[in-house]
Amino acid sequence: MSYCFDLSGKRAFITGGSRGLGREMALALAEAGVDIALVARPSESLQRTAEDIRAFGRTAWTLEADLGSMEETEAICNRALSEIGAFDILLNNVGGRFANIPTEELDLETWRKYMDLNLTSTFLCSRIIGKAMIEAGQGGRIINIASINAMIAGRGIGGRHYETAKAGVQQFTRTLAVDWAKYGITANAICPGLFGTAQNEHWKEVKPGIIDGLIADIPMGTWGTPKDLGALAVYVASDASRFMTGASLVIDGGLTCQ
Repeated sequence: MSYCFDLSGKRAFITGGSRGLGREMALALAEAGVDIALVARPSESLQRTAEDIRAFGRTAWTLEADLGSMEETEAICNRALSEIGAFDILLNNVGGRFANIPTEELDLETWRKYMDLNLTSTFLCSRIIGKAMIEAGQGGRIINIASINAMIAGRGIGGRHYETAKAGVQQFTRTLAVDWAKYGITANAICPGLFGTAQNEHWKEVKPGIIDGLIADIPMGTWGTPKDLGALAVYVASDASRFMTGASLVIDGGLTCQ
């Protein structure tokens, strides 16, 4: 049944695809045959990821934008459609918890900034890239990266904009699944637990007790590596998952089973 995972000829639009989880999912999709439009801020890692995608014999486009800006997000989506055309796969990956601020001290500007990055960017990319999928009439796959923090609140850390936004991503995914099923478009959320990304490596240095405590709570005894997400992204993007939509797929080493 390996043909179910052959994505040759498909095109994907991936936000935050230059490093971490986004990079590994982009590489996995490229290995399965997908041409990739990488959307991220200018960086050496963006160019390096594009080169690694091309090493699989795939096309890689680099689209430089700050998806924390809703104006830039909207502009880069429209530019991609104009220069590349409609996409078969949309992977909304950009986001993160960049402000460790207790709720009682969190100012409105910071709240709105990270709600936009984690939630509103997902809405805008889905609206623009998804509308082009509808108009193309060939169906499609929308994959939104949420988090186990959509369902649980981590202890001993601030920045609750993150949990709130990721819960919004999860519910927004369900609405897309219902609204767009008639167009042959599926929408699913992937909910990672604790992964050894560069950002979390930073948190481990800043707050080692918190990260070590979280790892100790994971039944599998370790955090995930970015490559662990690659195969799951390919599955959700492929025909193997054709009857699955509106799902939230947890990948966390068993942390939320407790």
